[in-house]
Formats: sequence, structure tokens, C-alpha cells
Amino acid sequence: MAEIIKKLPVLPSERALKVISGRWKPIILYHLFDRPKRLSELRRLIPAVSQKVLIQQLREMEEHGLVHREIFREIPPRVEYSATTLGLSLEPVLLALCEWGQRHAAELNEADRVTDCVIRPRKGDNRPMP
Repeated sequence: MAEIIKKLPVLPSERALKVISGRWKPIILYHLFDRPKRLSELRRLIPAVSQKVLIQQLREMEEHGLVHREIFREIPPRVEYSATTLGLSLEPVLLALCEWGQRHAAELNEADRVTDCVIRPRKGDNRPMP
């Protein structure tokens, strides 16, 4: 991980953007906010991403401490991906970006082309839905 850290920018905002940049990273993280998921489940939830790119994005997020990969030694072997505490801390950031995207679409008279911002509650989380 030390090699990855060396490649990250020193300006904090640039560093943050570098860590979450990538077409699929925010979407993958969004799907991991509520509970751990297997690779096949992520593929079903994000059908437009290829398996190669999905694995690449998951590995990058794992290297940056946003995602945890757990291998279950069973037959057949099972692997689950979950958001780490650091990854979960991005939830309000991603929600703010989503809301900004809606505002941007509204300003350009394209509000009908975007979806609602929905963050699903995690298991055991009693906070109200936005």
C-alpha cells in the first residue's frame, strides 16, 4: 500500500477525488453501503460494468482502504466485499454529489433525465431515509 500512497496527490481535495474517481467506484461503494456483497451480486446490480473493470475498481478501492475483501474458506470458496469504516464515511460526500448532480440537471432543464438520490439504511441503522 505504501507505493499507492506515494502516487496520491498531496492536496487533500485532489487526493479525495483521485481515490473516488473512476466511472464505477461511487456506484460500487453505493451498493456496499447497506451490506457486504459477492462479486456476482455486484455484477447483477451494475450490469453495464465488465467483470474485469469491476474487479479492477474493487482492487483499487481495497488498496485505498475503502473496501474490505473477505475470503471464506469453504467449498466452493466465497468472497464478499464490504465498505470499510473509511468507505462508509464517504456516504454523505456521495449523497452531496448526487444532490449537486440533480441541481445541475435542473439548471440545464434536464431534471427529468436523472434519478433520485437514495441512500439505503444499513442493517441496525435506525436513521430516517432522506
